[in-house]
Amino acid sequence: MAALVRSLLSGAVLSGTPLLYATLAELISERAGVVNLGLEGVMLVGAVSGFIAAFHTGSASVAIVVAALAGGVFNMVFAYLVLARRANQLATGLALMFCGVGLSALMGVRYVGSQITGLPEHDPLVYGAVPLAGLIWWVLRSTRWGLTVRAVGENPVAAFAAGRDPHVLQYQALFVAGLLGGIAGAHLSLGVARTWSEWMTAGRGFIAVALVIFARWHPLRAVGGALLFGGAISLQLSMQARGVPISPFILDMLPYLLSLAVLAVGRGAHRHAAPGSLGRVFQGTP
Repeated sequence: MAALVRSLLSGAVLSGTPLLYATLAELISERAGVVNLGLEGVMLVGAVSGFIAAFHTGSASVAIVVAALAGGVFNMVFAYLVLARRANQLATGLALMFCGVGLSALMGVRYVGSQITGLPEHDPLVYGAVPLAGLIWWVLRSTRWGLTVRAVGENPVAAFAAGRDPHVLQYQALFVAGLLGGIAGAHLSLGVARTWSEWMTAGRGFIAVALVIFARWHPLRAVGGALLFGGAISLQLSMQARGVPISPFILDMLPYLLSLAVLAVGRGAHRHAAPGSLGRVFQGTP
């Protein structure tokens, strides 16, 4: 029993790490007033870019940097469409997600099933995840940039009247979110699977969106949520490995059922925690 508990806890940390990076990415985006349902695609582009970089260079550090930049640049496509072209955020996010699925499959077709060394046993992304959540909490709460991003998410008209350009701040926030989304994907391919397979994110980008609601848009609460969902994924894998007489399809559903439960239970309680202008594009500038 003790061995099982240790296995579940370590699995929860490992599985929860990419979820936490993805949740922090979406949280920053939504704090700036933008909902990005394309996070899944950003993660996939980061995952395949990081894997290819690691495969050819043998350096995990280079791979993480490449994955982060790939995620940041890819997310700028979404930023341009919703901010400059004023496209619908939800529809554009879904289009970005499918674009990321196709692009990552095209980029990774030569590498399916390939193996890499990946991240070291003492995974720096695991050790850095919680401190990063604390740093983001501090930045959003105590720095001028963070406070202004939150102001844009709450009331972009007031931020504009105070001399700040909401679109510039939203571009910045979405680029940072893309960097974190790319790192989240890289951890899946470099630290968890150490291989590449198509759509390896398996819906984690959408789980991250639910986690933002679960955390009430608070970076530190996201840590607990990521561990909870990571534990659900770890439990699912552990039960399958031990041959528990439950349909594997039901076990595969566990993390997503938990996501639905969070959304159903938390709708009323979290309604007032959301940024006031979430999902609405500021149109005060050309």
